[in-house]
Order: sequence, then C-alpha cells, then structure tokens
Amino acid sequence: MERQTGKPIDVQKEKEKRKKKSVNLGKVFKDGIFSNNPVFVQMVGMCSVLAISSSLSNAIGMGAAVIFVLTLSNLVISVLRNFIPDEVRIPAFIVVIASFVTMVQMIIKAYLPALDQSLGIFIPLIVVNCIILARAEGFASQQGPIASIVDGIGQGLGYTIAISILAAIRELFGNGTLLDNRIIPEDYTIGFLIQPASSFIILGIMFAVAAAISNKKKNNK
Repeated sequence: MERQTGKPIDVQKEKEKRKKKSVNLGKVFKDGIFSNNPVFVQMVGMCSVLAISSSLSNAIGMGAAVIFVLTLSNLVISVLRNFIPDEVRIPAFIVVIASFVTMVQMIIKAYLPALDQSLGIFIPLIVVNCIILARAEGFASQQGPIASIVDGIGQGLGYTIAISILAAIRELFGNGTLLDNRIIPEDYTIGFLIQPASSFIILGIMFAVAAAISNKKKNNK
C-alpha cells in the first residue's frame, strides 16, 4: 500500500507516532511515583539512596538535585532526539546530563555550602545515575517534550519520596531528630540506624512492604 506520493507507508512508524500523541500524562506522572517508582520498582539509583540517607535534609537536597537534572535533561533530549544519531546517543545524553549536573553543583556550592559538603561526590555522580540515563534512553528519546517533562518530574518525585522516607526513619530513630529538630530523647535512640549498614536493612524492609502492597492490589483486582 502506498501514499499518493508513491512512498510506502511504514505501518510500525505510524503506530508509534499515534502512540506518542496519545500519552496519558497523568498516568506517566503517577507511574513515576507509584507503580514505576525508580527505587522501589526499578531499583535504580541505589548508590546515592543507600549512601546519603542518614539525614532527611540530605535526602531532600539530593532529591531536588535529581528532579532538576532529570526534568531538564529529559526536556533537552526529547527536543534533540531526532537530531542525535543512534551511534552517539549515549555520549550525547551524558553530555546533556553533565551540563545540568554542573549547573546544580555550582548552585549548591554557592548557596548551600553545608549541603554541598554533606552530599560530596554524590552530586557529580548524578551524571551516571541509572535513573537519569534510563529515562533519557527509555522515555525522553522516544516521546515529546511535555510528556518528557512530566516523566522527569514524576520519576524525580518518586526517587525523592523513597530516599526521604528511608532518611526520615534513620534520622528519627537513629539520631532522634528530624531536620535537626529534636523529636526523641537521645537516650531512646538506636545508634546503629545512622550507620551505613543500617540502610541496607531498612531499605530491604521497605522493599518488602512495597511488594506486599503491590501484590495485595493485584490480588484485589
């Protein structure tokens, strides 16, 4: 079958175009937070989740940085997706991501030096964070700018919520504080929870809870 111009119709491409136009933005946003959460479901970006979740302020700062980089890199990659050759797409994605990471790092150094000292090497390591690269390759390079922005915000919020819950539990019961405000007397805290090894245990429990909730919803359906 041919068009009037004589060019053959690529059925697969036509289907893909229609699919891209009909993206449900609400579902994309909710999936990033719940059913496709980068930490609880995709299990990516775990290095920073485990390493800097000893305090809620660190978690929120890291989450904000990831949201900023993920959203803007998704936008730029989506806009340029038709101009980037397949052979160099990953290096091109990394250049885009690295540019925004550099911007974030400079802003944090200038205005939040304490946070910069706390996060340390994990800010520049956002460049190779699996969440950022996965969304660039799996979503932004295939969808339009608006959908890519929504995906970036949703995935970024999903990451931020996950790391913040972990950090809040560790800081509250391990140090007795939340955002440096004393909540539990120091004598009633569990010091082990602010040690690096505790993050594996608590995150494992969180995975189990998330899986149980997901399975219960599937069984109810």
